Parts: sequence; structure tokens; C-alpha cells
Amino acid sequence: MAMGSSGGGEGLSSDINVTPLIDVLLVLLIIFMITQPLSRKAFDVQVPPEQQSKQKQQQSSQIVLELKADGSYAINGQPYSVSQLDQAFHQIYDPRPAKLLFIKAAPTRKYVDVMQAMDIAHGAGVQVIGFTPPEQAKK
Repeated sequence: MAMGSSGGGEGLSSDINVTPLIDVLLVLLIIFMITQPLSRKAFDVQVPPEQQSKQKQQQSSQIVLELKADGSYAINGQPYSVSQLDQAFHQIYDPRPAKLLFIKAAPTRKYVDVMQAMDIAHGAGVQVIGFTPPEQAKK
């Protein structure tokens, strides 16, 4: 049964002494905490200064197709009818190497209208179509 529980000293103890294990783990933790900041590597990067003129130029090169709430279409603010969209897209995108179009649709426009405009754009060679996020109501 049980070996003498009166603490005779002659019995075997099956308990693990974890004190030396905890001491070793604390020493390892301290060593890793000290060496971690030393192992970081950094390199110098030269970043060109910010130029305002490039940002304006990039914004003007973006093509945005607006599907307005009244049922009309506009490319960068210039109104077009549905039948004129194909010709307008060809004029805009034929000389361009990057064929990217952003679509801004009014929340009241139907899904069919957006898909029809996307099909016309794909037919004119537009490769990438992005959607602009809806505008937040001003408080």
C-alpha cells in the first residue's frame, strides 16, 4: 500500500522536483529577452520626396463611369447615352496600355444596368473594373 506517510525518509518519493526546471526556464527566458533586440536587422531606405503634381496627374488619368440616379451615364462627368458608351470607351481605351475603369453607381440603379455597362466596357477592351465605395451621407 502506501509507504510510510509519517516522513520516515526511507520511503521513495514519486513527486517531481520542478524547482530546478523553473530556474532553468527563467534563465532561458531572460537570455532570449536580452538577445531579441540584438537580433533585429535594419537597413537604410531612400524614399523619394512626395510630389503633389504626380498625384494630380494620376487622378486625371483615372476613368470613372458614373451611373446616375436619374438613369443617365457619365464618363468623368461628361454625359453619354447607352448607345454612345461603346464608341466613347473605344476612343478612351484604344490608345491606353492600362485598361482600368472605375464604376460609380447610384444606389437606386438596377443590377442589370451595371452589368450592361460592364459588358460594354469589356467589349471595348477594358481589362480591370473597380467599384468606388458608396459615399457616406454628410452629417
